[in-house]
Amino acid sequence: MMQIMDTYNQKHSLFNAMNKFIAAVNNMDQTVMVPSLLRDVPLEDENKSEVNGVSSTGASNYYSDQRDMYNYFVLLKSIKNDIEWGVVQLDDRKKDKAATIDIRVDEVEGEEDLQKQFHYHLNGLYTVLSKLTRKANTLTNRYKQEIGFGSWGH
Repeated sequence: MMQIMDTYNQKHSLFNAMNKFIAAVNNMDQTVMVPSLLRDVPLEDENKSEVNGVSSTGASNYYSDQRDMYNYFVLLKSIKNDIEWGVVQLDDRKKDKAATIDIRVDEVEGEEDLQKQFHYHLNGLYTVLSKLTRKANTLTNRYKQEIGFGSWGH
């Protein structure tokens, strides 16, 4: 019984979400042989529905929808590298600015419950990683369609 519960909890772990994302990006990277073919090709999300040419996701996604598949390809690979190798800040001013922001955040959040903050951010990170994983899988499938290999890997 305990093992069943552990398996369910592991399915929703941050580590599992990161592994799924990294695997999806690796699959995308191995599938996309010529990334330049992705330029100017819109990434149409499989879950997005349109009615009379208007997206049901609203205006909030207007700017993010202006990216083509190449931009998503580069973005997803960059995020994967950040997860695997850490985020490197090249500019010392960014470090100073981040330190100032951290001090202000600590002052404001000092009275709040740290466990609640941790769970809030962990849930947000899990949600973002899940969305990025879906984007990587969508990009891979769209690339296969564009080059005529729609039945690859199925």
